[in-house]
Amino acid sequence: MAGVSIQSLKQLLHRAIWLRLPAYWRREALFKLATTIAPRLTPGVRGAEPIIVVGALRSATGLGESARLCHEALKARGADVHGVDLGPSLMQPSDVEFVFSDGRSLVGPGTIIAHVNAPLMPLAINLLGRRLINGKRVVGYWAWELPRVPRDWQQGVAFVHEIWVPSLFTAEAVKSVSPGCPVRVVPHAVDTRGCCEAYHRRPAERPFTVLTMFDMGSSFARKNPCAAVAAFRRAFGDDKSARLIIKMLNGSAFEDGRRKLAASIAGTTNIEVIEQRLDASELARLYAGVDALISLHRSEGFGLTLAEAMLSGLPVVATNWSGNADFLSRETGFPIGYRLVPAIDAQRTYHQPQDVWAEADVDEAADVLRQLRADPALGRSRGDAARAFGAGAWSADAYAKAAFAALELEPRPSAPQEA
Repeated sequence: MAGVSIQSLKQLLHRAIWLRLPAYWRREALFKLATTIAPRLTPGVRGAEPIIVVGALRSATGLGESARLCHEALKARGADVHGVDLGPSLMQPSDVEFVFSDGRSLVGPGTIIAHVNAPLMPLAINLLGRRLINGKRVVGYWAWELPRVPRDWQQGVAFVHEIWVPSLFTAEAVKSVSPGCPVRVVPHAVDTRGCCEAYHRRPAERPFTVLTMFDMGSSFARKNPCAAVAAFRRAFGDDKSARLIIKMLNGSAFEDGRRKLAASIAGTTNIEVIEQRLDASELARLYAGVDALISLHRSEGFGLTLAEAMLSGLPVVATNWSGNADFLSRETGFPIGYRLVPAIDAQRTYHQPQDVWAEADVDEAADVLRQLRADPALGRSRGDAARAFGAGAWSADAYAKAAFAALELEPRPSAPQEA
């Protein structure tokens, strides 16, 4: 094959063979290869500093946000914390600004907290390399949104010393594939920069305003925004004294979902869709201008949007199932009843028809929205209770305290605030 380079031959074989294989087979082959060649962990090591937070640190994904929250909480508590951004290697977009001290050169004892779900742990360990992981305790911070994790999660357990999860719901799912590996619930340290300072009394000239937020890339079926639209329309119809704001990200990720959402709001004049990305100050203004948040999701591993709204003092109306059941009670919000249905996801991310997720009671949610408009004091009192709960449960101090305890590190006072 004179004149054909090795690189050209590889590209030819890639197009002729690899890309013709079904996506499932390619995924399985990649995972098995990564599992086979990944360096093994040092057994029996204890947690130590420096702490290296690993993940898609500059990607606007749930796991990317959990990695950033982890890094910032530990930094605020004075830990020797660094980062490794695996986003580009894991084909995640770099669409968030985030500053950290790179930890790739920190060989020797320490701790790695990898915000990389189980199937990708062998690949992440390969990317980090034997020299970096040798002698370190490796924690996998994992999140999942169904009662059972997929079977390919089991292969990631061999590449962590312990597992942290954000909720009891996720812990129960992960325990089924990780016998003998400690699983600890370490709730997120919720970023308060996007939260307004207080729940404000609605100006007389502004309509009663409800907010729902979702990312199309996180599964349209799971986030279920059409149920929120249905509840709002049943509560208020086309009444101009009520308004629904739909904050959506990555609408192009699933065009069928965009069409279904458009159909659900067709003919209305009191529903607004916002698609642009908001920075922390813009998000705070959005929260400050609404009276309630509604999320009739089918499942959440934790529920960061719900937690942010609660910290903003908003009454939250949400499905009473999955991760948010840890914190959304009748004292801190408005949990909505549900029935369990097969987990069918046209985007395939959570398509497990043998498993279940929740279908919220839209009529009950509509009744709650009507109550909140009729009784503003009810929303303020529930929002105050939500903010008080969140301030204690999701602070940087609470996160760092749980992390240091899990790693058996000495606690320390918070780092001084920068001027």
